[in-house]
Amino acid sequence: MKHFFNRRETIVTEALDGLLRTIGSGDLARLDGYPDIKVVLRADWDKSKVAVVSGGGAGHEPSHAGFVGMGMLTAAVSGEIFASPSVKAVLAAIRAVTGPAGCLLIVKNYTGDRLNFGLAAEKARAEGFAVEMVIVADDIALPDIAQPRGVAGTLFVHKISGHLSEAGKDLVSVAAAARAAAKDIISLGMSLSSCSIPGQPHEDRFGEDDGELGLGIHGEPGVERIAVQSADKLVAVMAERLAGRLDAKADHALLINNLGSVPPLEMSLVANAVLASPLAKTVKFTIGPGSLMTALNMNGFSLSLIRLDAAREAALLAPVGPPAWMPAKPLVAPAVVPMAKAAGQSSHRASQDAGTKRLIVTVCEKLISLEAALNGLDAKAGDGDTGSTVATGARSILDRLDTLPLADPAATLGAVGDILSASMGGSSGVLLSIFFTAAGRALDGGAGVPKALLAGLERLTFYGGAKPGDRTMIDALEPALKALDGKGLDDAAAAARRGAEATAAMEKAKAGRSAYVGAGLQGVVDPGAHAVAEVFAAAATLPVAA
Repeated sequence: MKHFFNRRETIVTEALDGLLRTIGSGDLARLDGYPDIKVVLRADWDKSKVAVVSGGGAGHEPSHAGFVGMGMLTAAVSGEIFASPSVKAVLAAIRAVTGPAGCLLIVKNYTGDRLNFGLAAEKARAEGFAVEMVIVADDIALPDIAQPRGVAGTLFVHKISGHLSEAGKDLVSVAAAARAAAKDIISLGMSLSSCSIPGQPHEDRFGEDDGELGLGIHGEPGVERIAVQSADKLVAVMAERLAGRLDAKADHALLINNLGSVPPLEMSLVANAVLASPLAKTVKFTIGPGSLMTALNMNGFSLSLIRLDAAREAALLAPVGPPAWMPAKPLVAPAVVPMAKAAGQSSHRASQDAGTKRLIVTVCEKLISLEAALNGLDAKAGDGDTGSTVATGARSILDRLDTLPLADPAATLGAVGDILSASMGGSSGVLLSIFFTAAGRALDGGAGVPKALLAGLERLTFYGGAKPGDRTMIDALEPALKALDGKGLDDAAAAARRGAEATAAMEKAKAGRSAYVGAGLQGVVDPGAHAVAEVFAAAATLPVAA
């Protein structure tokens, strides 16, 4: 795996300084102790309030430094990647932010964190500081284990504790609320890959068709392998296990956490799957989906839930300073707004015309028969889907043939444009829709068929940007339509064929997908131009001209 970094020894300190340089304010600072002491803290801290301190190994960004600020953490202590911070670093943080109100340490249930934060707490107490420590153990992957791991659900405790501190509550109250909250949190993770650490050799333990359920946030193996399948099925497995540990009669907040490299598109899909599952019946509001407590670049996500009461709900909904925190949102169904009907257009009823129907069927069947051949040409000049794209459009037109106003040529052209814009997709569908829509409008305005088609061509080239010589379908379409205007269909077919064959001699495309292919086009006919030539050749065989 490739990573962006300078030296392994300075990854964490440079990243923390990058955070401080980009927050856009002087609200945060760091202790002068690099590289051994890596502490980010509030520069505006009022020591009359309870300090809330957390931290752990780096690699979980934006946790933990990203959550330092008004309403959340007072300070965050970072170790190296996936390594607990030292006792010295934790103690430095306690000294820096703790006043008469005392300090609450929030610790994830990993041995290194428990020991280092614990010893720092003991040393701080010996120096006269009032310190309490809360351990979060929210992972339910191993239900019978005596010491569950602390994972993303820890963020609920950060938020609740920070809110109570901001409100001026005393240390006993803040610590009690944090401990109670920690007992009512459950989390479960799933991933399709392990993570890689900058500067270290990486070997992914996953096969092509499996993932892991119940894994931690340091790349450690999950408790079981699980076959890769649809997101709905994967989420259903997680939802069932989480639901088995919930109070079904209580309301919960759900945190949907990206473990590092799941694209936003897929995270939203996961969120939809979770909130469409039976688990959603107990969810009152959500936090995320988003990257909140990551595991470097792990391709996975985790779900965390906390049972709500009035105090926790108020704490989780309260605004905070850190921009990395994602505000809690109430659970709502997607709103659906009716589409507006097109203004100034009347709907055309289906009608019949034998000649028009025969022309449409002939052209569409020809394009469908060319699917493989056009894909083959496009594989050499583009991305190999021209045949499939035009065949999809042709099939859509045939499927709707009985609904077309065939006795009204102008309306038929407009209807074909509408069908292609909806069914073909990509630029091809839009360009052809522009062509037929503009041609239909010109025909309705009194132009003859050849002039109307040329009007459609003018709009197509205006919006598409291609011109003759650019190695696109225009090289066949323009000469064909000019020949059709005054000479007839046979001459148009011959002109289209000459135009298409000329593209084989063009070494470089200046428009369309082929423009991104640097070489290898010599001798290859442009697939769009070839399709146009075949359409005119097929139309020329009909006894009735277009």
